[in-house]
Amino acid sequence: MLKAIDISASALAAQRTRMDALAGNLANVSTTHNEDGQPEPYQPRYVTFAADESVGTHGAVGVRVASIETSDAEPRLKYEPGHPDANADGYVAYPDINMMFELTDAMEAARAYEANLGAIEISKDLGRQTLRILA
Repeated sequence: MLKAIDISASALAAQRTRMDALAGNLANVSTTHNEDGQPEPYQPRYVTFAADESVGTHGAVGVRVASIETSDAEPRLKYEPGHPDANADGYVAYPDINMMFELTDAMEAARAYEANLGAIEISKDLGRQTLRILA
């Protein structure tokens, strides 16, 4: 029973990292400067999961964050000649972030988080019921 909770807890931590990356992408959808203040659009980040065999037994494994990748997609150019970050042709480089994809991915992560919370609650309830029967 405790291993089932450990597996779900590993998934909760992984989904939290995924949500943090998605929130950062959405928050920086129109950021045209990097952390140093240089005119370079924000590069979106994406989380990759992997099996965590240190959690779980009998073929069941947990999940861990394998990596947080930075996208190397070309920026999206938008014609805004009056913008202070416009190039000589009047185009501003914005991050190549698809808000619909990010929002859909965020909803999926939230559902996975909720499902793992439900699995933890069921495991706890089974443990309580077992103790009640044994007492």
